[in-house]
Amino acid sequence: MDVGEYLAIARIIRPQGRKGELAAEILTDYPERFQRLQAAFLETPGTAPQPVRIDYVWPHKGRMILKFWGVDCVASASRLRGLHLFIPWEQRIPLPACHYYLFELVDCRVIWRRQGREIGRVTEVEPTGGAPLLHVASANSKNEVLIPLAQEICTRIDPAERTIVIEPPEDLLELNS
Repeated sequence: MDVGEYLAIARIIRPQGRKGELAAEILTDYPERFQRLQAAFLETPGTAPQPVRIDYVWPHKGRMILKFWGVDCVASASRLRGLHLFIPWEQRIPLPACHYYLFELVDCRVIWRRQGREIGRVTEVEPTGGAPLLHVASANSKNEVLIPLAQEICTRIDPAERTIVIEPPEDLLELNS
């Protein structure tokens, strides 16, 4: 299995306490999944993620505290700092209509419906606190175009077809020129 077959749900920040517990940054919009999580996969640089058994977990100050089986001291926990915790892709929570995993939008073609032309391809999706921004590498130049991922602008999104159809407000595309 390669990392593309997994979904990152947490990133280990640091040891928590003296018994091998770990403080983890939550990377999922569904933190309730941790309450029933008994096993997952831990990032292992250079190889496929390795299975890990979860003894217990609890929320603490906007993070999750995890205890893995076999990690019983601060030294063992310290070696896991910065690693990601994954679940298999097929265990992801299905999203409601008009919601997308942002990474699914990377490399989608962006098409201006009214003009009938391709603007470029999404290279990155930047969270902003409001509507995320699509970074689009222009098809005709070295310019990058920033397009808000708003339903009024991105009128049709099809990750399976790798396309995003847009109806931008006047002058939006010229802002980056």
